[in-house]
Amino acid sequence: MDSTVFVATCDLAGLTRGRGVPAGELDAVLRRGVGWVPANLALTCFGGIAEDNAFGSTGDLRLMPDARTEVVLPERDGHPQVRILLADQTLPDGQPWDCDPRTFAREALADLRERFGLEVVASFEHEFMLDGTEGTAPFSFARYRSAEPFGSGLVQLLAQAGLEPETWLPEYGENQFEITLAPTSALAAADRAVLLKELVRDLARRHGRRVTFAPLQNPDGSGNGVHVHLSLVDAATGRPVLFDEQRPGRLAEVGARFAGGILAHARALTALTAPSPSSFLRLQPHRWSVGGIFLAERNREALLRICPTSTVGGGNPARQLNLEYRAADATANPWLVLGSLIRAGLAGLAGDDQPPKVWPEDMAEQQFDEIPGLPADLSEALEELEKDTAVRDWFAPELLRTHLDVKRAELAAVEGLDPADVCRRVADVH
Repeated sequence: MDSTVFVATCDLAGLTRGRGVPAGELDAVLRRGVGWVPANLALTCFGGIAEDNAFGSTGDLRLMPDARTEVVLPERDGHPQVRILLADQTLPDGQPWDCDPRTFAREALADLRERFGLEVVASFEHEFMLDGTEGTAPFSFARYRSAEPFGSGLVQLLAQAGLEPETWLPEYGENQFEITLAPTSALAAADRAVLLKELVRDLARRHGRRVTFAPLQNPDGSGNGVHVHLSLVDAATGRPVLFDEQRPGRLAEVGARFAGGILAHARALTALTAPSPSSFLRLQPHRWSVGGIFLAERNREALLRICPTSTVGGGNPARQLNLEYRAADATANPWLVLGSLIRAGLAGLAGDDQPPKVWPEDMAEQQFDEIPGLPADLSEALEELEKDTAVRDWFAPELLRTHLDVKRAELAAVEGLDPADVCRRVADVH
């Protein structure tokens, strides 16, 4: 039996927040939503509201749930059932609020369809640490089994919730696992990225285990990323358009131009996609995260990786080819990540720059010297975001200002701490 419905959004700290209502009020909530406050957008990951924010104590909003996003956490071991519905943040009359991250993503996708007749198929690939598997080897069956019964329960829960799990695997880092979901329409993929973290955390609590999606638990450890997979299809026919056997990396010109826009604005984008005080400790060369701003075939140091395809079992490369953006993590808002990547891709499609070079899989170590690097830390990334006038113009001024305020407040909260303590503070939240 239902107990409550949780109407949720995801904020600029990458945390899911919202309000619970009695299950019997679901129909009314779907019609009218629940109340919300603009200043909630200015909450930092550490709990306080960024003092220098655009909203103060004024204004009101509605959280208007989207029934298509509903997932059910079933009753188990004394934990009552709850339904979660993701919501748009709207004005009191139901009109869109231009600071809502989900609306930002939806409008970017609409522009891509209107201007170029293209739609995006996407998937967000998450890594996290699960305690209780110490001493097991990377990728091993021992680690896989040490996660039970949490692991099997997670796959079952995600399948029942309609999130279409594809793989569940032990990863390289200590206590590290990865969960991947099937590709789907882009907004639904970002919705799933919001929901997945909460389903993982909730199930772990029920099993008496702790998880963290934080970029790093310690500066020298393995990091947790969120790899965003993007492919483009013709909006009218659903035909994939990224594959061209004759071009470098088999990436069609439209895909290369889309990638070029992301590369051109990458330094600013990282302030949105890797926005925690510990994020850039992970984004370093030779850490299998991002070694520089380049497009490459199957190279896990690339900001954008052209993923491999396979013809085994009748596989169709044209339907498999996709771009993987590797400079994101779970401290980011998935809707902002998606919308920002789409806006950057749009800039590449609309511009007249030459498509970027596709670096080969076997590029030499010394060739990294030719490749521009990411910002050194979040502070520098925020400066790059402010300097990039094209990126600034994608956002409502109050949304951009609030993002900058929140991130600088988070940096101030860890000022003076050594990197290990910064990692611990972020890991305790995420």
